[in-house]
Amino acid sequence: MGFFDLKAICGVCNEEVGLNRFKIKKSDAWICPSCLKKAGGVTVVNLNKITAEEIQNIIQEKEDKLGDDPMSRAENMYQYCKDNNFGSGFTDKWGVKHFKVLQDNLLRGEKVLMTFIGLHNYISATKHDSNYAYAITNKRILFGQKSLTGEKFKAVQFDKINDITFEKGLVFGILTIDTPQEKFNVGLDAGCATSINNKIHEVFDNLKSASSQGNIPQPTNPSISAADEILKFKELLDAGILTQEEFEAKKKQLLGI
Repeated sequence: MGFFDLKAICGVCNEEVGLNRFKIKKSDAWICPSCLKKAGGVTVVNLNKITAEEIQNIIQEKEDKLGDDPMSRAENMYQYCKDNNFGSGFTDKWGVKHFKVLQDNLLRGEKVLMTFIGLHNYISATKHDSNYAYAITNKRILFGQKSLTGEKFKAVQFDKINDITFEKGLVFGILTIDTPQEKFNVGLDAGCATSINNKIHEVFDNLKSASSQGNIPQPTNPSISAADEILKFKELLDAGILTQEEFEAKKKQLLGI
């Protein structure tokens, strides 16, 4: 089937596609824009060196990693922001693009608990890195940005967070995420800054409570010693996630006292 035929069949999803299609040379097949986007786009998928079956496997692997959790999808992460007045993108299209960066970097089994949008590395109303998407998961804080020239992504594990502080001004609220390596200032619109800060601390308190009650799965690797485990809980203590009493209780449990 030639390029100028009005209709063809996508070799990945087997759906009919018009002239807006791309050639998978190794399979002598076509791929529709939707499937190509799901697989990662032309910057990720080399259509000259991959088969239609391999593209199907890439898409399936991405779907398996996301699971059935609606909040693992970029569109739903962004809609959560809009529904809760937790910030918005320059446009809805760009808001979803920012969260797509987070979606692509989720770990298997990682659950998104809340999301928001803010001005990254905020210094002043005219000095910042523009809008970033942020997500609090059951494992980390994620932040990412999509731009015309590429994308940026970073994640901070909970045990690496020293503190999260908040100041509110007339125009912006400033959320500061303090880690051993650096501090991240996030500029939030004054109208939603307080509610975002309150929700973040609510999520952290719930995670802390779950950890203290043993509801967060602990490592089962027999090669990990009690000393290593105590060191990990000490990091949680230093990060403020565990209290001194909770740390002492865990230490006694590990030492069999």
